[in-house]
Amino acid sequence: MTGPDSTLDLLTLSLLPDVGPRTVAELHARAPLRAVLSRPGDHGDLLGAEAREQLRSGDAGRRAEAELARASQTGVRIVGFGEDDYPELLRHIYDPPPVLYVHGLVQAEEGQRGVAVVGARKATAAGCALTRHLARELAAAGVLIVSGLARGIDGEAHRGAIEGGGRTVAVLGSGLDRIYPPENARLAAQVACSGAVVSEFSFGTGPHPGNFPRRNRVIAGWVRGVVVVEAAAKSGALVTARCALDEGREVMAVPGHPSQPSAEGTNALLRDGAALVRGAADVAAELGLVMPVTEAAAGGADDLLAALRPDVPAGLDELQARSGRSAAEVLARLAELELEARVRRLPGALFVRR
Repeated sequence: MTGPDSTLDLLTLSLLPDVGPRTVAELHARAPLRAVLSRPGDHGDLLGAEAREQLRSGDAGRRAEAELARASQTGVRIVGFGEDDYPELLRHIYDPPPVLYVHGLVQAEEGQRGVAVVGARKATAAGCALTRHLARELAAAGVLIVSGLARGIDGEAHRGAIEGGGRTVAVLGSGLDRIYPPENARLAAQVACSGAVVSEFSFGTGPHPGNFPRRNRVIAGWVRGVVVVEAAAKSGALVTARCALDEGREVMAVPGHPSQPSAEGTNALLRDGAALVRGAADVAAELGLVMPVTEAAAGGADDLLAALRPDVPAGLDELQARSGRSAAEVLARLAELELEARVRRLPGALFVRR
């Protein structure tokens, strides 16, 4: 879609029943959208009877104007496909959203230095810690972190990005007034201050299951690559990975132990050619990004290795006390060291140096 069509025209069409992004694009290819709106009867093959009637009666236009007014009253901006700050990479996917509801600030070009971090809702403690650490390091280096505000890995990706002082975007599968899951409402407010919470769905839209595959294509299309941290054999994170492949994006995955169900999906991605991720440096290398090396990042793993012995197992509390690091930092470093085969995990959440 290109051309002078206004955001109001795009919004009017997108609010019609049974009219999705591809239908809007096909209508746009025929004629300026203003002409489509004024002569709906000429497009009966793409617009159903109810949609044509809403246009003829003026109900569709009034609803779109009310939606714009509500957005303005609640601090939300509706960004149309043709506007300058519509995300540039997203603009070029197969079926880009005609409009985006945005709470916060989006920048058209920042997806070029962006990565999506997604994974299991029922994530392990180690997976959550690694995700938070990964997102924090990437965000501190100026990498945009995009995810879906879900429980587990997604939420930790946003939290890590905020802690890193960087920007993060949360893409919802519901309207902006229907934050899902509800317990992440406070996190959503924090994300809006550190980037944006966005949705292609109108106000009042609930988190219906069919919305999430559409949400996942936006997550994948916004950025240059997708990192999957934990995922079962069938999961939404794998849908996001497939969307990324369809759009020519890079797919990366964190390996897991073969006995863990949460590693089945990620290990399958690696088997099929996804790039292996052990930390932020691997992501940067895959995307060709320059990452500054900080003293803390360079020495953190050595600090933890020095706190471990090859003959005496140590637990999390003991490693925290020895290294002076938080539980989240210790878990994230242990996960990285396990991937590098420098630390071995024993039963009872104990660790020894190899």
